[in-house]
Amino acid sequence: MSGVPDNQAHMTPQDYVQQKASASGSSFYYAFLFLPPHRRAAITAFYAFCREVDDVVDEVTDPGVAASKLAWWHNEVHQAYAGKPSHPVTQALMPCVAEFGIEEASLQSVIEGCEMDLTQTRYLDYPNLTRYCHLVAGVVGEVSAKIFGQTDAATTAYAHKLGQAFQLTNIIRDVGEDALRGRIYLPVNELQQFDVKAHEILNRLDSERFQALMQFQAARAHALYDEALALLPANDWKHQKPGLMMASIYRTLLREIEAKKFPVLTQRVALTPLHKLWLAWKMQALGRF
Repeated sequence: MSGVPDNQAHMTPQDYVQQKASASGSSFYYAFLFLPPHRRAAITAFYAFCREVDDVVDEVTDPGVAASKLAWWHNEVHQAYAGKPSHPVTQALMPCVAEFGIEEASLQSVIEGCEMDLTQTRYLDYPNLTRYCHLVAGVVGEVSAKIFGQTDAATTAYAHKLGQAFQLTNIIRDVGEDALRGRIYLPVNELQQFDVKAHEILNRLDSERFQALMQFQAARAHALYDEALALLPANDWKHQKPGLMMASIYRTLLREIEAKKFPVLTQRVALTPLHKLWLAWKMQALGRF
């Protein structure tokens, strides 16, 4: 049930999570490269955990099987915190939880967010969507901030809001891909506000109305980035550079999507690995976006 492929069964837990994190090609991976080894090991294991449970929803076509797998993960996390991890991801993560204050409830929340994807394909309004973003992204931001070296309690609010900004950016980028899975994360009342019909998105039909809807979504995401950065205490700026690198990468992606006039119904807009690495390095070396 744990889903470790046979060809990876011989790996050490550290090798497994490293491969899981790097294989995704994610923006997060580029930010981790600049961390000291013990923090990099912790965030790589945590990110691999998030990928592992997220992949259950994205790759398992039978909802019943997916629900069983996520139930297995709930139990695995509980067992891991009782000192009995059996999956390489939890085996890699458990040695890090005490040092970085990673709580069981946070990992369970991430699984709960993925469970929402099995039971919910529409969100009535933005507050409803915010609950989902809290579980799958806000909590991830909070845990990440601790691993990066948070020293100020006020940094938690910054990390949570930044995670939500990342998730809204993902939602904008993935409108077309999600539509193929029958999912629409854009709030129903906002579709109505812009007179965009659900069937138009599911059939991936662009229009001026859809463009206006997406401009509205992008403006909200930009506001979240601004609000998040304003919440970051000055004394934690240097400790939170990996998150700021990701903010630079994600916000650049958002601007790229805007500049291309939101072709998200039919294509996935992405930055090149070199562009991501450059943005990460610029934040690391020069301290600016």
